[in-house]
Amino acid sequence: MREILGRRRRLLSKRKDGRPEMLKSALNFATEWQWPVLPGVAPDPQGRARCACPDPECTVPGAHPFDPGLLAATTDERMVRWWWTNRPNAPIVLATGGKAPCAVSLPALAASRALDALDRRGMRLGPVIASPTRWALLVKPYSMEQLGELLYAKDFVPGSLRFHGEGGYLALPPSETGLGAIRWERAPLPGSASPWVPDVEAVVDAAVDALTRTGVSAPEL
Repeated sequence: MREILGRRRRLLSKRKDGRPEMLKSALNFATEWQWPVLPGVAPDPQGRARCACPDPECTVPGAHPFDPGLLAATTDERMVRWWWTNRPNAPIVLATGGKAPCAVSLPALAASRALDALDRRGMRLGPVIASPTRWALLVKPYSMEQLGELLYAKDFVPGSLRFHGEGGYLALPPSETGLGAIRWERAPLPGSASPWVPDVEAVVDAAVDALTRTGVSAPEL
């Protein structure tokens, strides 16, 4: 009987509190790593593949900011705690650029090959974020001028390669979005310091090579 009552209490607590690991993760990103975050718009409860935002053709359902907007991203503990106390299941969205990492993302198959290529070169990699369709390799912040020069030197840049720089965003683990769960393909090393990330140049080289080899040149989700 005591075991049944304990199980009921745990279930009731879970229903009331939502997913406490979301608040814990959001606080770690914001206060320990100093990554500015904000809650993303949730997937539509009537259909997870749809987004709760007003755009009926949203291509990143549940994985982008809406209310509040991206400029509200913060590292303030009180604000982060308030957001996820009131919206415990909200996806965690990182505002990329500035002092926060940027990212290069590409379709999952090509990303897997890019990681293999970087491993063979002996290149040190930072955290890699994976959704069911795309992986994002975190890199050091870069300017648009730096990125423009880097891409201009390439003979061909596949359209499925995406850049998350200043003014961009990225859903962080352990968010649940309309496209599925966001997870670490390569998790940050344990510790309180912000994770180390590589420069963008080497990552772009490997990403372009992987996309060319796999033939994934058209934009994908």
